[in-house]
Amino acid sequence: MSKTPPDLRRPGVSRRGFLKGSSVVASSLGMAVGAAGAQSATEPRSDARTIRINVNGKSRQVSVEPRTTLVEALRDTLGLTGTKIGCNQGQCGACTVLLNGARVNSCLTLAVMADEAEVVTVEGLSDPTGDLHPMQTAFAENDAFQCGYCTPGQILSAIACIEEGHANDAAEIREYMSGNLCRCGAYPNIVAAIEQVRDNQQG
Repeated sequence: MSKTPPDLRRPGVSRRGFLKGSSVVASSLGMAVGAAGAQSATEPRSDARTIRINVNGKSRQVSVEPRTTLVEALRDTLGLTGTKIGCNQGQCGACTVLLNGARVNSCLTLAVMADEAEVVTVEGLSDPTGDLHPMQTAFAENDAFQCGYCTPGQILSAIACIEEGHANDAAEIREYMSGNLCRCGAYPNIVAAIEQVRDNQQG
């Protein structure tokens, strides 16, 4: 390989000096971008809006961005971490809550859609004395959970399943609970818990 003649080399510029200068510039740019990002993260967005949600019987006022999902508002803003984030794509049902009595995937529901609405999470199922909801009791008595991560969504979906009139037999229960996945495989016991609550209500 031929070498560049000495008289054609740029004076005062070496490979080592070039690399050293480039690293300094890159470092400076990185610090500037990082500082700008930190500043923008702490500054309130101009498009944020205040909404009022009745959560578990209590009126709550929160400021959210248009892109904020209901599960984010519940967990990050209101501290109701019983609602879980699973797939964050509406496929597993771990984030199921009741919105005006209907079950929804809160990871796919924008918080602004719950403005002036009623939301029930797992934290709101027990009565004021602390007694568990019958569905919570049935899940415990039938060993309808193992790791428990999907259980809050399963329980809220199970309550709605009965209220919707879709718990007439085991096959129907499985069909209308199919949006809630249990990776531990506790499905037979979940069905048994729902049947227990259904039978107690009918009796």
